Amino acid sequence: MLTPDHASDIRLFNSAFELLKEWMDIEEADDFQPLGNAAVYKTSVVLWLMLFQRLNPNTSLKGAVEHFFTNAPRGKNTNKRLRDGTLSQRSSSYSDSRKRLTLEVVDWFQNRLSNSIIESTPPSFNDQRVFLLDGTTLPGAPSPALRKAFPPASNQHGPGVWPVILLVTAHELSSGAALPPEIGAMYGEKAIAETRLAEPLIARLPERSIVMADAGFGIYSVALTAKNNGHNFVLRLTKQRFNAHKKKATLLDSTATSRTYDFVWTPSDKERATNPSIPTDSTLRVKLYELKIGEEWLFLVTDLTASPKAFKDFYFQRNHIEIDIRNIKVVFDTESLTSKSVEMFRKELGMAMVAYNLTSQLRRQAAYVANCTPRELSFTGVWTVYRHHLQSRQAKDATQWKAQFEIALQRASLQMLTKRPGRSYPREAYTRRSKTTHFQKRKTKDKPSESSETTPK
Repeated sequence: MLTPDHASDIRLFNSAFELLKEWMDIEEADDFQPLGNAAVYKTSVVLWLMLFQRLNPNTSLKGAVEHFFTNAPRGKNTNKRLRDGTLSQRSSSYSDSRKRLTLEVVDWFQNRLSNSIIESTPPSFNDQRVFLLDGTTLPGAPSPALRKAFPPASNQHGPGVWPVILLVTAHELSSGAALPPEIGAMYGEKAIAETRLAEPLIARLPERSIVMADAGFGIYSVALTAKNNGHNFVLRLTKQRFNAHKKKATLLDSTATSRTYDFVWTPSDKERATNPSIPTDSTLRVKLYELKIGEEWLFLVTDLTASPKAFKDFYFQRNHIEIDIRNIKVVFDTESLTSKSVEMFRKELGMAMVAYNLTSQLRRQAAYVANCTPRELSFTGVWTVYRHHLQSRQAKDATQWKAQFEIALQRASLQMLTKRPGRSYPREAYTRRSKTTHFQKRKTKDKPSESSETTPK
């Protein structure tokens, strides 16, 4: 049991409990999309079961129905089929309810959760919030609808089987909360670059945010989009692009491990051609930073002012988003979503983002109990605690819910990652095997005719 030593610890525990309880209280969804008092699978129930499936990726529709029948609270206002134990074991009604659930409700749920979490944490850099942007891909089920919306990759042998869906995500640095991502086609006639996909995502960020992204986003149009939406930016540059800018920049400061330049950034002819919305007289006054990290150099462009060391330490935290994306893809198994329609894929992905946010926030609260940073606790371990202690059982009242949360918080605080000092795993590139025989079909031998058979002597 939790035994705080100080009054501040008690207040934090109570605050964490109330926040998590508020985030899990999704009955407001019934007002957002009412389905009638007689409905078994009301909007809140469907959201709860879809979230349960994302937290337990191997659970089928029928398994979710059985979970609902076993754990749903029984009261005088409960549906009669639940009270009498006559709810059908078939999953067709739940499946139809998932289809009726609107994207607006799922988006509302995602935004309500992520915004509440973000607002509960302090800003990361001075008085501004930092959002880490990155792109990734997900395979989809090979249904006609998904293949049309997100065409598969192709080569000289023709198109592949699996739709390829491009995602751009934004994670708030202080809380770790993820905003609803933007998705688009990676290939085909409607293919969209991740830098263009990032534009509506940047427009959704809270005011006066800082956009931090890797070299894939280190171009003028991304910086201009951030600036036009009232944000600042810290973008990594490729060495080639940095050297091209450096020729036109003014050196401000130079040491053995850093160099700082003043630069008036203008878009290239190629960027103007691909982004006709950029004004002809558009310029950005920025600083270029050349920072040495070990034997490598880091190249940044930003409209903020800070010391080279501050930017080096600041940008190092960008690596967190790669681990967060891996957790979304692997832990919640979003690489194996079986949705056959574009709308259902968006719903499933949205609930995976909700599951990720809830798990990451339990980890953040458990880290306080363990007196460590959230990333010193295993995400998979905290996820296991969450689904067994908070999601798998429905509490009958606030007292029971608080007891369950207290146990979960203690169990989550024990999920420490093993510390292995001195270990380093730099990125390595492995060559692909030859594809010369990859698409060839196995040839079957012709059945020998009687006349061609050799008569044994």
